[in-house]
This record gives sequence, C-alpha cells and structure tokens, in this order.
Amino acid sequence: MHFLPDHRLTQGLLPRRAPDPDEIEIEVAYGGICGTDLHLFHGAMDWRLKQFPHVMGHEISGRVARIGNKVTHVCRGDPVTVMPLHPVGDDPIRRAGLEHICESLKFLGIDLPGGFQSHWTVPAHTVFKVPKALSLRHAALIEPIAVACHDIRIGGVKAGDYVVVVGGGPIGALIACVAREAGAKVLVCEVNEDRVGLLRRLGFEVVNPQSLDPLEIVKERTQGTRADVVFEVSGHPAGIKSALHLARARGVVVVVGIFTTPPPVELFQVFWRELQIRGARVYEREDFDRAIALAASARLPLDQLITQEFPLEELEQGLRQMETGRGAMKILLRINP
Repeated sequence: MHFLPDHRLTQGLLPRRAPDPDEIEIEVAYGGICGTDLHLFHGAMDWRLKQFPHVMGHEISGRVARIGNKVTHVCRGDPVTVMPLHPVGDDPIRRAGLEHICESLKFLGIDLPGGFQSHWTVPAHTVFKVPKALSLRHAALIEPIAVACHDIRIGGVKAGDYVVVVGGGPIGALIACVAREAGAKVLVCEVNEDRVGLLRRLGFEVVNPQSLDPLEIVKERTQGTRADVVFEVSGHPAGIKSALHLARARGVVVVVGIFTTPPPVELFQVFWRELQIRGARVYEREDFDRAIALAASARLPLDQLITQEFPLEELEQGLRQMETGRGAMKILLRINP
C-alpha cells in the first residue's frame, strides 16, 4: 500500500493545534527523508500507524512558534530540533534508565504524527535548542548524526581503531564521518556506485564487495589482524556474514541495520574468535548533545551529504528518488526554510 500525508498537510494548511502546558509548537523549516519514511511509504509498517492518512517525518529542524506555560528551556523564535522518542508508560526497561528502547516507547513520525507539516506540536522533552550559528538546513541532519554518535559509542570506537562500515547509505556515511572524527581509520563497503563515488570524494577508502573482496583489503591494511569494530548498516544477510569475517579476534560487531527477515548467522565465527555482537538502536540524550556539537563544529561534510532538496508538496518525488538510489544520499524537504 502506498500512501502520502493529507494534501492539506503538504500545503501547510492542516489546522494548527495549540500546545498543552508541557508541549511546544514548532514552525518546521526542513525535514530529512529517512529509510523509515520509505518503509512507511511502501506500507511495510502499517501495523504501527494509528490513523490514515499518516504524517511521517522525524528528522526535523525549525523554530519555536508557541510554548506551553510549563516550558522553560526554550523561547519563541529559538532554533530547535527534535529527538522523536516519547515513552508513555512505565516498564522495567524504562525504570532501568533505557527509555530509548523501553516497551512503552512511541516514535514521533511513526507511532505518532510526524514533522512533515508546516507546524508540529510535540512534547517539550523532545525539543533541543540548537546554536543560532548553525543553519536550519544542517540542523535537519542532527537526528541521523545522533544515530551515528550512538553507534560509535556502543561500538567503543577510539583513536587509532580500524573501523569497517558495511553499507554506505546516509547512516553508514555518517557513522564513517563520526568514526573518523573520533580518530579511527575507516573503510566503507558499498555496492551503489554513486555512493561509492561520493564517499571517496569525502576522503574515505571505499570497496565495492561485488568487485573486490573486503576481507583481503582489511587484512592488508591491518597486517592480518582485521578490524577492531565493524558496523553492519546494510540490513542484508550478506552484510552480517561479511561483518563477522571482517572483525578481529575479540573484535566488536555493531548491528545497526534492520533485518526484517532473520538472516542465517555464522555463530562459529563468534565462538572461534570470541567476537562481541552489540545492537544499537536510535540514541540517548547524550548522543543528541554530541550530534548538535558536531553539526555546529563544521567538521562534518554536511553540505556534501545533502544531495537533493524538494519542497514539501513534492514529498512523493523525493521518496521515489530515494527508491532509485541514483545520486541520492540525504534528501531534504523544504517546509518553511
């Protein structure tokens, strides 16, 4: 099933909702199209949607339009972004301090209405102020940068590590950038030649596993040791198979990609070389803080990663461009730029 937001929404004419005391209304400036939005477009996540038409979008930047009377951390006009995680109940995982993976978690843009609209009213705790010197165009990338910051933290990447990223799409590219910023040497495995070219222009060593064997290259670069940390971002069975072979003895494999169908996994590799497999899902508040600082530092190649922009009313064209994968890395929607 294919669906798009209501036509009134794409024109920014959906009736605005005044914020409750602990809410903030944002005039949305830019929104990034994510792979999750493409899954929603294809109808693959209908079971999580409460009503149709659904308003997607969670990679958002904008300005505070109105605030509830209990809000104190932002003022009207402040530039902001949104961490779109909203736990709504009490469960053991949340009590353990892991709100980002708790059972009661609601994700804005999936379980709740998202930000591909002119004005978006959200819980105040999800809103982060960003530096005024940071363009709102770049601020729309903070959410996926936070994903990369979380992945790097889960992987324990440190200066001098040799890191392999399996899958060079938007998240894989950002993981590579954040790993390099942490002082690691990075190799990216990617089959899309457009993305291979872009990543090479960003200064990364990139291998297309359909042409060359990544394992041979990793062994050569590490004198046979293999990689300290491998990030599986492709969500493809061949990706996780490759990741397990690329990691060194007692190395770390971080599973970032989403496997909708359980893949066969060579657990013998885990046993034989005492590998550690770690999952990494979304982010925590410290990752958002780190992402904001990195975006504002101008040390990440955000302009190069933004490959296309569309006005909100051309959301479908943006989604279809993302489907093709041709020349596309990060696609932005201009909403109230």
